Amino acid sequence: MLPFERLYKSNTIDNLWLYILSLAQKTPIYAYQIPKNIKEKFRFKPGKITPYRVLYKLEHEGFVKSKLEQRRRFYEITAKGKEELKKAKDFYIKMVKLMKE
Repeated sequence: MLPFERLYKSNTIDNLWLYILSLAQKTPIYAYQIPKNIKEKFRFKPGKITPYRVLYKLEHEGFVKSKLEQRRRFYEITAKGKEELKKAKDFYIKMVKLMKE
């Protein structure tokens, strides 16, 4: 695998939580819509099962909370999730600045 391919994979599919939290900060989301929303907004396609696994882990660790509405489980980012997402954004901003120097 070429260096850019590794970078792309590690910053997209391997860190799907970033994109899920980013989507969840705008409005509550449900798992089925996540792959479509990620493809539209971030221009990559996650696996079909992966978003469910990531959501489960995010909820278990307190980064999102869920509630059942009309037979759909909607996920909403928590304060802990917002804090983690901010750390990730700050990290990327810092790294880009360092690469410009």
